[in-house]
Amino acid sequence: MSAHIPLVATSQLDVAAELLTLLRDATTEPRPDIQLEALTLAVAADLPVLLWGEPGIGKTAALTQLAAALDLPLTTVIASVHEPSDFSGLPVVGDDPAEQGVPMAPPDWAVRLVRAGRGLLFLDELSTAPPAVQAALLRLVLERRIGALQLPPGVRIVAAANPRSSAADGWELSPPLANRFVHLQWTHDHEVVVRGLGGTWPRATLPRLCPSRLSEAVDFARRAVCGLLTARPKLVHQLPSNEMRRGGAWPSPRSWEMTLCLIAFATAAGSSRDVLSLLVRGTVGDGPGLELLASLDRLDLPDPEVLLADPAGAELPERGDLRQAVLDGVVAAVRNRPEKSRWDAAWALLVRALETGAPDLVVVPATTLATLRREDWDVPASIEKLAGAVSVSRRADQAGRAALTAKAGR
Repeated sequence: MSAHIPLVATSQLDVAAELLTLLRDATTEPRPDIQLEALTLAVAADLPVLLWGEPGIGKTAALTQLAAALDLPLTTVIASVHEPSDFSGLPVVGDDPAEQGVPMAPPDWAVRLVRAGRGLLFLDELSTAPPAVQAALLRLVLERRIGALQLPPGVRIVAAANPRSSAADGWELSPPLANRFVHLQWTHDHEVVVRGLGGTWPRATLPRLCPSRLSEAVDFARRAVCGLLTARPKLVHQLPSNEMRRGGAWPSPRSWEMTLCLIAFATAAGSSRDVLSLLVRGTVGDGPGLELLASLDRLDLPDPEVLLADPAGAELPERGDLRQAVLDGVVAAVRNRPEKSRWDAAWALLVRALETGAPDLVVVPATTLATLRREDWDVPASIEKLAGAVSVSRRADQAGRAALTAKAGR
């Protein structure tokens, strides 16, 4: 009887292995996923990425799937279980250290990456790495050097971290290390998780860059970043006073350079505004990032002088805030160079805006434009078309103020 026991055990293990294989068998599908697209775009731009998310949210699984989809060998390094010398290099004493010095030997995983010439280096559990290890990681993340070894250009770096509140013995990221990453908040999508558990996960693919748009994308990115920083010089460098925020995305010349790169890549790839928003806010923070996104909208606004030259053929933005900005810009252009023909053209443009959009958007520009009239300027007939919209808006405003006054008096 004892001779048959190993055979039975081996048979059951084989069956268990087959069951595990079936459970792990999954397919992928092309599915819009702004998190995954933002990650692949940053990886394509060769910028270090840091995924922030609660434990078990799928950060490691996403990196594994990304490496497989991009056909890159994945090397995982748990930062918190390594010594600083594992990243800065181990000193190796040679025959004559006084003459030859003491070289810093890299770890075996770095040597394998160099031999492969390409790969995805995944630094996991970054928020549990003590300050000394974080300091050793600075050169690896920025210069791609480990000891005397230089990682090849084909190696991409992605890290993952849990918020300090949910990390085991967690530390805040040091500001110098945090400022070297594109920070992406990783959350789960209920529908994606359900379909994934059913055997179908979203497919990670590199963004398709349009060769004919590369120069245009670079020019657009430079105009966007330089235009904002020219108007808002204080945004060039803002180290947060709060320790927790210092461990995230904040503006510096380094992070603005990363932002410029990501805008160029997103523009050349035709990425959505949602993807660009994740990337921009992940490099310079929410406040500066939102200011930049607002200025990007204005870069595409039509020139007021072009609109004044041909008000009948003017194409106005559909979005209300952008349309309001265009109309305000036209009135400002007339104020800067007041001429009867330009004043008349502005009125014609307001009429076109009234006919193609919300009437309330023309009230403020029309009121301001009316104050620019010179005594010898005849009132154009087109003003009559605007009179109704302006008077209705004023009555509605007066009624609203009366209601508030009555409510306050109760």
